Amino acid sequence: MDSLLSLQTPSNNPHPHSPPLQPTQTPLLVPKPEPLDDFFFSNNSQQYPHWFPHQQQPQPNNNEFELHAPPFASGSPEEHEDSELYNHFFRVSQLFRTAFSDTLFQNDAVPEPMTPQSQSQSQPNFQDSFSYASASNSQPEAEAEAEAEATPEADSRALVPVPPSSSLTVAAPSKRVSKKKELVRVSELSLHEQLHFREVVRRTRMIYDSIRALCTIEEEKRVQEEKRAAEKRAAAAEEERRAAAAAATVADAVTIAADEPFAGSESTVECSSSAETTVSVAVPAPESAGEQQSATDNGAGYNQTETVNRGEADAKMARRMRQRGDIRAAQMMRMKDLWLNRDKRIVGAIPGVYVGDVFLFRMELCFLGLHGQIQAGIDYLAASMSPNNEPIATSVIVSGGYEDDMDEGDVIIYTGQGGQAMNSVRQATHQKLESGNLALERSMYHNIEVRVIRGMKYEGAAAKSGKIYVYDGLYRISECWFDVGKSGFGVYKYKLVRVEGQPKMGSAILKEARSIRKSGVDFQPMYCLSVDISNKKEKVAVRLFNDIDDSKEPLCFDYLPTTVFPPFVFHQSGTATGCDCIDGCTDGCFCSMKNGGDFPYNQQGILVRGKPLIFECGPFCSCPPQCRNRVSQNGVKNRLEVFRSKQTGWGVRSLDLIQAGAFICEYAGVVLTREQAQLLTMNGDSLIYPNRFSERWAEWGDLSQVNSDYVRPSYPSIPPLDFSLDVSTVRNVACYMSHSSSPNVMVQFVLYDHNNLMFPHLMLFAMENIPPLRELSLDYGVADEWTGKLSICNG
Repeated sequence: MDSLLSLQTPSNNPHPHSPPLQPTQTPLLVPKPEPLDDFFFSNNSQQYPHWFPHQQQPQPNNNEFELHAPPFASGSPEEHEDSELYNHFFRVSQLFRTAFSDTLFQNDAVPEPMTPQSQSQSQPNFQDSFSYASASNSQPEAEAEAEAEATPEADSRALVPVPPSSSLTVAAPSKRVSKKKELVRVSELSLHEQLHFREVVRRTRMIYDSIRALCTIEEEKRVQEEKRAAEKRAAAAEEERRAAAAAATVADAVTIAADEPFAGSESTVECSSSAETTVSVAVPAPESAGEQQSATDNGAGYNQTETVNRGEADAKMARRMRQRGDIRAAQMMRMKDLWLNRDKRIVGAIPGVYVGDVFLFRMELCFLGLHGQIQAGIDYLAASMSPNNEPIATSVIVSGGYEDDMDEGDVIIYTGQGGQAMNSVRQATHQKLESGNLALERSMYHNIEVRVIRGMKYEGAAAKSGKIYVYDGLYRISECWFDVGKSGFGVYKYKLVRVEGQPKMGSAILKEARSIRKSGVDFQPMYCLSVDISNKKEKVAVRLFNDIDDSKEPLCFDYLPTTVFPPFVFHQSGTATGCDCIDGCTDGCFCSMKNGGDFPYNQQGILVRGKPLIFECGPFCSCPPQCRNRVSQNGVKNRLEVFRSKQTGWGVRSLDLIQAGAFICEYAGVVLTREQAQLLTMNGDSLIYPNRFSERWAEWGDLSQVNSDYVRPSYPSIPPLDFSLDVSTVRNVACYMSHSSSPNVMVQFVLYDHNNLMFPHLMLFAMENIPPLRELSLDYGVADEWTGKLSICNG
């Protein structure tokens, strides 16, 4: 391995092959040229005074003094005397420079090239600069040593050793300096700081999901417009086809008439077309009748083909110009400077990102700083931007994209990048130790851990590929070697070992949830208290699980799938109205106008934006049950589980992946008026008050950081809610959700079975992507004047 990864160091000798010195007659000691001389007199004919052009100039070396032949070997006596004089002058000049160079030019610095302007500016200040240099050199040694001790080392806290800066300052033309990025590691955060970063990540991801949901609505509208345009083109093509058929019928009639005897060169024939319309045409001479028929047929066919080709070209152009919603959302956030961790490259864990977090698109990894590459599997800091001029890897994505990969969970044999055939996992060429491969090797050398994100196909994915990405924590690179892959080409392999002391891998939790869904009661049957506590009242079974103690409290309550309203709520609903849609609600229908002109959900049933109140289609609407405006009333779709928790008592989690904005369930109970609630609370409060829930719906779809003109939705407005939910004897799965000040579930008020604004349904929607087996939490809000306390029914 050492032979494969060793790097050759170039020689430090600038002149490895110096020509031999000329034979000398009377050696003369000449001081070594100072930096100023090296700057003005380079290694050419100008390095020495111009009065010795006939002598071959000796090559410089690194000795303290240089031996040079006298600058005369031949010539007339006059030239010899002049040369003697010039040589004496040159020797005195060199001695003068040697004596005063330390004060004229400090630290052997090479000055900037002298120009007429700079020379005129520098001459008046020569004495001042000389005195300043003398004063600075007269500083006591004790003060210099004290300053040296007080100055910290440049790389005392660096993740990688930074090469020491040279004391020689080289004059160079001003150029654009490459932007260096600092490698930092965030550790030892307090609990308050952890919660702060988690909230920042949560809100940033919520903005992204909100933008993406709006992009899906725009895409759906674009598809509808294209569908209408396609229908118009099809209708136009059909009309052209009918016209062509009519013309062909006329041409046939003309041909038949032409075969009969006629008197003149031109006659008029009347015939009936397929549309039963009498057509009068001028019939030409017989010899041109066949040509006219052929021309008519060819012209009609050409126009129809041209129309179809033009339509296909327009459709292809529209698909090419169309951009995915996840990419558009990320670009918009980048324009508004909402990407996180862009100034510095974080090595190790990203603050606010937890092990097990699930991401539906790779763009989410980019704007969080978790993995900056859109396609490449190795993210690294390039050598040009690294503080030690070496590439450093920060994260990798393990998704089975290479045939030589081996994934055993805590240990991964990761194959380097490059060498693959197009659209294939097989190697086509040898890999090279460069780019990401070299960065992984350097990270191993410096013992820098990398983040591992696994890409896997999973049920409920939003991408067309069916993949999701889950963060599995930190790994260290323990080995690196060059091997022959399965396809016969050389590949670089890296052994990644997971760092101990981290939470359980998110990919392992996803696989466990999948096993539970498949096996059902067979998965740890001794802890599964009930396969379905709803007794088939929900469309999907609700599981009860307890591996902590012997409590079976949820089995003591009757299950209530939906809220029970008193009869007067329906009598005071006003006139029953609904839409007249047959195949499903479309833009501009009555129900869309009730919601302000736009539907609250997209075609996948994802809530686009939170509102004070949402009107869904109800029993008086003509649309079918699968209408896009019937989402929450259709009940639970995910496999939920009530489980026993050491931290929160009873909690709720899902066995399925829940997308951000998706409907979860209704918070159900028996509705009580204020008077009824006051009587019931005398024996203890077991009520849920809808007016106490925080208005988290306003956060979902809040684009105030993206659009300065954004206005919080205020239509339709509802009066203050003056009722409570009794869950003392009957309840549903939502009653076991725990309270959190940073929840992943929100309450959205919905009406569908009546029009009484004072008694809406409490529907629960996901505020983020919730991975399987992660606990669901609500913000129950604060208490009001009724009881002065907060009631959380999680036992």
